[in-house]
Amino acid sequence: MPGLFFSHNNMTELNGKEDCKHGEGKIHKKKQKAFGADLKNYLKCMVPHLESGIKASNSRSVMLSAEEVIQWSQSLEKLLASQSGQGVFREFLKSEFSEENIEFWLACEDYKKTKSDHLHGKAERIYEEFVQSDAIKQINIDYQMREATAKRAQDPTHTSFDEAQKTVYVLMERDSYPRFLKSKAYLNLLNQLQTNSSK
Repeated sequence: MPGLFFSHNNMTELNGKEDCKHGEGKIHKKKQKAFGADLKNYLKCMVPHLESGIKASNSRSVMLSAEEVIQWSQSLEKLLASQSGQGVFREFLKSEFSEENIEFWLACEDYKKTKSDHLHGKAERIYEEFVQSDAIKQINIDYQMREATAKRAQDPTHTSFDEAQKTVYVLMERDSYPRFLKSKAYLNLLNQLQTNSSK
């Protein structure tokens, strides 16, 4: 079945192209009026490049099909299990100014796979970036969990961030994920893929 090819590198390359730029500095300073405009613009820029069959020489290309995009709507777990899904969902969260949630969740997934002798350094970095009260990408957890997570991070184990990660996952699942599935950006991407597959 025909689909679209793209690589993770292409997604970052496309972000840097002049015609796909949306003034990142301004986006963080003021809320956008159009719902999901950031992701919609990103996808508008992305799709023509995907259709032209750009292939990355050094990186693994991923086949994105309508079936995979439909599976994203079955559960947040299925969306996050897909590398492409993570990328598209992250762009959506950026448009809602809440990308710290998926970034923290992914950092925790990576942390769980860390060798024991590297746990301390990674735990400190995750704590400083996402958990501490003045963190640049502070996640939305209550005071008690922030304190408990801080204690666990001081004497890190592979489960130090599990509770906070679960809280952030539930927050995305109940809040951002349903909006993502109703967004024009998601529906347009699905429609584009379905149209291509029927050609």
